[in-house]
Amino acid sequence: MVAAIYSIKEIYYTLQGEGAHTGRPAVFCRFAGCNLWTGREEDRSKAICNFCDTDFWGTDGENGGKYDAFSLASMIDRLFPDNGYSKYVVCTGGEPLLQLDESLIQTLHLKNIEVAIETNGTILPPAGVDWICMSPKARTTCLVKSGDEIKIVYPQKGIDPKDFESWNFNHFYLQPMDGDNLKTNTKACIDYCLENPKWKLSLQTHKLMGIK
Repeated sequence: MVAAIYSIKEIYYTLQGEGAHTGRPAVFCRFAGCNLWTGREEDRSKAICNFCDTDFWGTDGENGGKYDAFSLASMIDRLFPDNGYSKYVVCTGGEPLLQLDESLIQTLHLKNIEVAIETNGTILPPAGVDWICMSPKARTTCLVKSGDEIKIVYPQKGIDPKDFESWNFNHFYLQPMDGDNLKTNTKACIDYCLENPKWKLSLQTHKLMGIK
């Protein structure tokens, strides 16, 4: 059996900036590629999701490249401080579930690394993921209907938060869509959460703090 090779845009150590784990030290492993947009600006206008603000094209970022499961887990492990505290990796993208598989998850677990994913919900996750954050996008079929947190970029044409309230998640977040209308979108999120207390506000605090 040929070992999987993973295409990685970048890997870096930082603080989680969003959702339930805001402020938690984590390694971010950004997988290259997505099933909702190529990542190339010339294709943005015809993408299924055209508001993404993340560069996931190619493998030329910090610690980016091609890895097998062992070398990728080893790279991630090396970025944590060697002090015995918990190790937490956020597998993101793009869409990490195009590549993340049980072999890599098991290899990370062997190094005592807790595995989280940030997914658009169109692909079912493999067994063993420790934390699932699902961020649904309009004009897609969402298969991931349970997990730890749902985080809706808001307002988003074609997405009504009420449609997700019966889904099996522990945390329900609205996050203001970034861009020229960020101030207006933030107020819309605040107003919605105040009127619908099932939902909590998630901010991109890493941008507010000026960290990656």
